[in-house]
Amino acid sequence: MMEGEIFAATLVPPGSMTPDSSMTLEQKTTFVFVILLFIFLGILIVRCFRILLDPYRSMPTSTWADGLDGLEKGQFDYALA
Repeated sequence: MMEGEIFAATLVPPGSMTPDSSMTLEQKTTFVFVILLFIFLGILIVRCFRILLDPYRSMPTSTWADGLDGLEKGQFDYALA
């Protein structure tokens, strides 16, 4: 750069600056949607870490063979015949 030049790092050319610099409705909607996605991602991360730390808490205590009368677990195949 030459001495005396002004370095302007703007994305919008100086001639097309709008006087109202507030966000448009589309930008507000996108911002709210992104915030909701981050909240949802945070909930999923917390849930996954809870499952990783204690994987057996979310499993039911009953098994598929609890309802069979007079059969041992693992003998369900013989009961079908």
